[in-house]
Amino acid sequence: MTTSQESDDQQPTQTEAVQPESSAVEAPAAEAAPMETAQAETPAAEVETKDVLSSVESVEAAQSSESEASEPASEPAESETTAAASAPAPVPAAPKPGRKPTPGTAPKPSNLPRPAGAPAGKTGQGSPAAQAAAPMPAPSYTTSPEEAAKFAKISDDGHVVLLDGAEEHPVGQFPEGTPQEALAYFSRKYDELVSQVMLLEQRVATGAPAGEIQKTLGHVRQTIGERGMVGDMPALRARVEALQTRLDDLKLAEKLALEKAQAAQLATREAIVAEAEEMAAKDPQQLQWKHASARMAELFENWKAAQKAGPRLAKSVEDGLWKRFRTARTTHDKHRRAFFSQLDATNATAKQAKEKLIARAEALSTSTDWGPTAGAYRDLMNEWKAAPRASRKEDDALWARFRAAQDVFFKARKSQNEEIDREYGENLKVKEEILAEGQKLLPVQDVKAARKVLNDLRGRWEDAGRVPRKDVSRMESAFRTLEDGLKSAEDEHWRKTNPETKARTNSALSQLEDKVAELEDDLAKAKAKGDAKSVAKAQEALDARKLWLETLQKSAQGLR
Repeated sequence: MTTSQESDDQQPTQTEAVQPESSAVEAPAAEAAPMETAQAETPAAEVETKDVLSSVESVEAAQSSESEASEPASEPAESETTAAASAPAPVPAAPKPGRKPTPGTAPKPSNLPRPAGAPAGKTGQGSPAAQAAAPMPAPSYTTSPEEAAKFAKISDDGHVVLLDGAEEHPVGQFPEGTPQEALAYFSRKYDELVSQVMLLEQRVATGAPAGEIQKTLGHVRQTIGERGMVGDMPALRARVEALQTRLDDLKLAEKLALEKAQAAQLATREAIVAEAEEMAAKDPQQLQWKHASARMAELFENWKAAQKAGPRLAKSVEDGLWKRFRTARTTHDKHRRAFFSQLDATNATAKQAKEKLIARAEALSTSTDWGPTAGAYRDLMNEWKAAPRASRKEDDALWARFRAAQDVFFKARKSQNEEIDREYGENLKVKEEILAEGQKLLPVQDVKAARKVLNDLRGRWEDAGRVPRKDVSRMESAFRTLEDGLKSAEDEHWRKTNPETKARTNSALSQLEDKVAELEDDLAKAKAKGDAKSVAKAQEALDARKLWLETLQKSAQGLR
């Protein structure tokens, strides 16, 4: 029997840990939802950003006038690339030759979001995941030129200033473009950030990992703080704060769910360890080892499955449970090996003892001394029953050899008896005839004549000889019935003819007769006196004595 201890000294590792949710750039398309859905889930934010969301009209006309605006090539900031899973935003037109915007003190604007699709590094256009379900469109927000103009001042030389409530903050310069182009360029950055916030709202609503969302939201806050765009910044900040509140709720829910899952995981592990320790503590002689070993292996598989599927526990707790489980399995395995080692020794001893019994049985198998040898085989059988058992397979094989040796002897004896029975068949016929004659004597009428006939039948019975073994008991019983019938008749005859019995009976008769005569005189005297009480008493005594006298007289008649 093999053990499941092969590489179990080390705790099984979680080969399939939960993969962290990707950033907003790699958010699955299934988490995205149309802009209307995101807005429906955050009514407070919609109220606070009423001016921002008041217009979602197409800005194609504005984009055509912005075709000359462009941003110098630069590496996108991490916070600006996390919204790449959103739907394609309006792409800025290429700037006219020799003309490019000049940013002021604000940070460099981000690149536009990449088209929505499968998460980077996970699925491609030809992957099964991409083919299984069509991606949900990511949210896209657009500010109309009229709305954007409420939050900006543009000088003739192209300097753009953000109107952030009561504050004015320089955004950058678009020197060679028109004011409309400058406004469209910097308002487009605001639209990108709002779209990114809407995407995060969708992810919160679908229950995406809060840690990843929080990281992306931090980048969004940083971008808002830099204010390198044109739009309703107070409304955007309010929307971010509302999102943060919802995100905090999601964090709390995740924490509670994790604690519940860890509690369930701990209970599962402790149940596995407790059962393993209970099995290890049992008396090895009382265990069904085939079932116990299979169950211990099953517990180990359950441990690995729980470790792989469930949340991680604290390292100290995990290590403590594993040490207990490993100790229980090691103890169980030691008991199993010790048990089977002892069992092997016992089997070897039993086999040796029964081999000797088999040798003695085989030596007797050819004996023709039927009676003593049959007794010797009975003694061998008693010794066999008292001997220890070997393994089931070996014990069955040893018993077959022992039984085969007995069969040789008993088959030979049976063959001999059958031959003898054939010779005794004629004797059986003679004794059957003797019994038939004896049956005619019953019931016995003349004891002396019956005794003479029965004595003659007995002589003939003895002279007839032995009968087949299977008929011996039946024939002897039938002849004893004849003898018992004659003996009963003789006993009855003696009882009736015994002189002592007759004398005792005659004496009793005389006494009863005298007593009856005396009672008759007493009755007559009582009647003469007219004493009714004395009459009744005398009459009762007289009737009793007459009944006894009548019975004794009948008995005396049988003795004559």
